[in-house]
Amino acid sequence: MKKVILKCKLKNRDEFEQKLSDIDLDFSPIYWQHDRVYAPRGYKRGINLPRLIMRTEMKAVDKPAKYYLILRRHIEDSGVDVTEETSIKDYEKVVNIIMQLGFKSIAEVSRRRQELKMGEGTFIYLDKIDNKPGYYAKIESELSDADSVIEAKEDLKKTFETLGESNFIDSTYFEL
Repeated sequence: MKKVILKCKLKNRDEFEQKLSDIDLDFSPIYWQHDRVYAPRGYKRGINLPRLIMRTEMKAVDKPAKYYLILRRHIEDSGVDVTEETSIKDYEKVVNIIMQLGFKSIAEVSRRRQELKMGEGTFIYLDKIDNKPGYYAKIESELSDADSVIEAKEDLKKTFETLGESNFIDSTYFEL
């Protein structure tokens, strides 16, 4: 699946959430995610190599955690992220396979997240990253083959600006 993603550091989380609530858009309850990020040996930002992410997600304390393997590849020259996600049952076996394939662990990121569906294929995430000050918002929008990446990115930028936010971030959470 192809996506355009835009992130920003929020000036004020409560004001941001209130502006969305004022137009009848409300975030889900808070849940926890922990990502372990793996990259091929020799990985450098900007060379279009894939990353693998082992995600642990807990949406409720009375339910078991869920585990996902996510393949993410950012195509620098187009601004598109290509992602594939699959749920997994045996976390340890999949990590062993990742290591056997020559990937190495490069980062871990824990966050408390809320999500809001804005329309077909478009989500806003409100994130509090552990050990980082402030809150972050991220908009992800799925693209069809006919969609213009430039127009999609401009639409996401306008959405943030309409909500009073303009502190855009190009870095991944683990690079902050």
